Parts: sequence; structure tokens; C-alpha cells
Amino acid sequence: MILSALAFILIAMPAQAQEENEANDYRRSSLYSVMVNHTDQKYAEEIKNAFLDMEVPDKYNDHNLSVKVLDMNKKLKGARSDQESQIITDFLNTNKVASRLVAKWFNRDAFTGQCDVELVKERGMYNASEFDKEMAARSQRAKALLEDAGEDLIGNTFVLVNDIRYVDKSQKAKGFATVLRAIGQVAGAVTGVNVSDLTDNLGDMLESIKGFKVRINTFLYQLVWDEETSANFYQNHYSAKPDEAKCKAFDAGRGAYKLKFVGKVESKGNSSSFMGIKEDQPQMMVLKACTRAIDENIADLSHEVEAFRVRVPLLSSEPITAPIGMKEGVQKDSRFEVLEVNEDPASGKRTYKRVGVIQPISNLIWDNRFMAVEEGATGATLGMTTFKKVSGGDFYPGMLIREIASK
Repeated sequence: MILSALAFILIAMPAQAQEENEANDYRRSSLYSVMVNHTDQKYAEEIKNAFLDMEVPDKYNDHNLSVKVLDMNKKLKGARSDQESQIITDFLNTNKVASRLVAKWFNRDAFTGQCDVELVKERGMYNASEFDKEMAARSQRAKALLEDAGEDLIGNTFVLVNDIRYVDKSQKAKGFATVLRAIGQVAGAVTGVNVSDLTDNLGDMLESIKGFKVRINTFLYQLVWDEETSANFYQNHYSAKPDEAKCKAFDAGRGAYKLKFVGKVESKGNSSSFMGIKEDQPQMMVLKACTRAIDENIADLSHEVEAFRVRVPLLSSEPITAPIGMKEGVQKDSRFEVLEVNEDPASGKRTYKRVGVIQPISNLIWDNRFMAVEEGATGATLGMTTFKKVSGGDFYPGMLIREIASK
């Protein structure tokens, strides 16, 4: 196996509390992001460090496990195709990553098997005391609440595997610089004018251009949390107190938890602008290039995979604004459905009903891409995107919006 043996031990890290403010008061999908590190390539260490410095996109819950880097000493076969990589899929299955994601959801103690639903309550924004009361009573409503959490939370847990390759442009730049110097020498000989100093300077400048380009293939997997998987967990593996039998049963039955491959995209490899980055901050150049490319892939995947699309709340209705922007792939021709959230008082189950459609106003799209403010990008200081109504009635803050797939 060409993946590093060090990647075989995955231990869930403590869950991070979500900020409690209006812009964050909604249910998100959860994300575990991993990179394939090609140890044989130029800047491998810098790319790895940049990835480890990246924050989970704020429209997703941080569901990272301790292992974030998979070392590999050669290219992935078929990386440019739209298909899954068997090497990556085998790694995820061999290391029972799906079961580890489930264990993190329930804060499972690896030694005693004890679990809790604190993270489910937190991310589902359930009333904590009412949730506990229903769980203790083992009522039908408690079952409905867990089903709701499974459908809207646990089942929307995703794994991103990012295959990052550095694109070496140095040889092309040096070749161009050599051509410029040759042109200068010829021009000087023909005209009698000494232009070599000018072309030498241009050549030196090209050789020292600060540019860093990466191409990233991102593979997306989703945790399978269907009725059978859920029932197996709650009946055979979940325990609110230490339970040796269930602890052993979970470890023996890890293979019952699965991930399914749902999509793959490749970044276009566009060069990032490095305005705003100081000469003595080369690591920031790497971080910006990698972050921009991964964000681009996440946005592309959200267009292709409906379950992966983000839902964000309206901040205001007059004008219509929401905390979403270019980082999430918003463009002038994007369209979003406006969703009203309804909760069944008997079961607590939430449903989403479309009540209208909105579209961004082209000159009021927020550029919230990484370091957009530092580079002075247009729209970077807006703080939100402003929309116009396409259809629907009255909207109000707190309604959710979700992008509609383009036809």
C-alpha cells in the first residue's frame, strides 16, 4: 500500500462549539477534510503545512478526525477522470473511517463504549432540557427526534479527499527570460542601441515572479445513515453508560458503517493573485493558492451534489441579504430557493418548504474568498450578498436559502 502507515490510526478530536449568533443559527452539513500529500513533489512540505493551517469552511461543521494527511509517493491513477479512486476508497474502508465519524457524532469513549448526544443537540439546535426529557422517557417523540437528527445532520456528514499537485511554472518562466535576453542582444546588434540592460531586467523579473499554482482533484464521500444503519447503532452499539459488551460489539462491527462516493471535481488551476502578501511571507502564498483551489472545488461539488449544497439564513428582507458569496460559487446568474423552516410540535421533526426564488444583484455579490480583503478585491468588504426577488411572497430574516442547480 502506497499510503503512509502513519495514517492508519484515526482518533476523533474534540468537537468545536459553534458560534451562537444569527448568521450561524442553522443546521449545516458536517465535513472531514483530508489531503493526499505527494512526498516526491516540489514544495510537498509547504503544501502539507498550508493544508493543516486551513480552517473548515464556515458553512460546514468541523467533523475532522486527527489524521489529516495521507502520504503518497506517486500520482493517483485516474485522477483526471470523474470516477472514484479505488486507492482512496480502499483506504477509507480499511481504516473504518465511517465508524469513526459515527463515533465522533456520539462522543463515544473508545475504552468504555459510553456515548452521549451532546453534539447532536448542539448542531441540531434542539432545546437541551426537552431533548433530555424525551430521551429519558424513551418516548415516541424521542425516536422521532433521533430520526430527524439522523436525516438532517448525521446523514449529511461528508469526507473530502484532496489530491494536491504543484504545477511547476519555473521552467517556462526561465525559458521566456532567456528568449527576452536573446531578443535584446539581436536588437542591440541591429539597431546599435543598447537594450540589453532593459531585457536583462525583464528576464530577472520574470525569474523571480512570485507565483504559485496548484491543481487539486477533490473526491467527495457521504456517510450512509439509513434506517438499517441507525437501528443497528442505537440497538447494538449505543450506550449512555459504560458497557463492555456494546463496546466490543461496536469495535467488531465497524464494517457495518459505510461511506458512499458521490462526486469528484478538479480545480481549474487558475493562478491566485498574491497582492497583499509580503515578500517575507512565502507560506501565505502557498496557503492562499491551496485554500482558493479547495474552496473552488467545494463550490463545484455543491452545484453537482444536492445533499452537499449549503443552506444559509437570510439576514434581512428589505433589502434581501445573506452571508454567502463568491467563496461558495455565487455568480450573477445563480438562483436560490427561499425555504421556510417548519417544526412539527408533536415530533419536533423539521421540514423545509420552498416559498420563493431570489437572484444575486450582480454588483452586490460579496467576495468572501480567502484573503480577498487583503488583495483589495471588488466586493470584499460587503459582508453579505444582496439579492432581488424572482418569485414568492414575503420573506423574513431567518428563512434559509439554498442554491438551485442550473439547467
